[in-house]
Amino acid sequence: MIILPAIDIKDGNCVRLFKGDFSTVEKVASDYLETAKGFEAAGAEWIHMVDLDGAKEGRPVNTKIYTDVAEKTGLKVELGGGIRSLETIDEYLRMGISRVILGSVALKNPKLVKEAIDKFGSEKIVVGIDAMNGMVATEGWLEESDVNYIQLANIMIKFGVKYFIFTDISKDGTLSGVNAEQLKALAEGTDEKCNIIASGGVHTIEDIKICKAMNLYGTICGKSIYKGTLDLKEAIAVAEGE
Repeated sequence: MIILPAIDIKDGNCVRLFKGDFSTVEKVASDYLETAKGFEAAGAEWIHMVDLDGAKEGRPVNTKIYTDVAEKTGLKVELGGGIRSLETIDEYLRMGISRVILGSVALKNPKLVKEAIDKFGSEKIVVGIDAMNGMVATEGWLEESDVNYIQLANIMIKFGVKYFIFTDISKDGTLSGVNAEQLKALAEGTDEKCNIIASGGVHTIEDIKICKAMNLYGTICGKSIYKGTLDLKEAIAVAEGE
């Protein structure tokens, strides 16, 4: 299993939110590049980055920050937030971003997901499924839908999607533990075996062990690293262990 330490960007700052609420924004680090280099020094190979301004506005906003990390570290950058077109995907991939996240657009414009998979390949695209009470939420979590998260995953699998990030919004930024029940249901409820990345609620090394035991592909860790309840180096060792 891989560990993806996270940096969310709002107004150029490294921040975390509580349950996706923009009014709870908290600055967690002073320098995004130094933070990313610290993750790399701890042994991380990937970094998960989100353009929160982009998610809200539906367009790329803090582009230089992500390309800086891609250029000036050895980390592979997984990036989401405001990616709504093939042109944006193409630009990010050309700039050195390793994998782009399609979130709201997967529900609102599923045709784009299929076109992206066809054009760029399944290794470059990950679909982010964010759920509240099992129902998919979109537009930076500001809108709820009547679509179940497993239902959306199975639609995406038909389009060739092989990577998913599942976030339980009620857990995100809370340090209350991963939603093992919903993650297990997703793993067992998909029509084909896919690569699931857990996001939201990671608190201690026990959460890493839970995700590892479910044979998940990856786990995203944000606030737990910044607050010191999870040691990144230890998390990577556990994730990579037999």
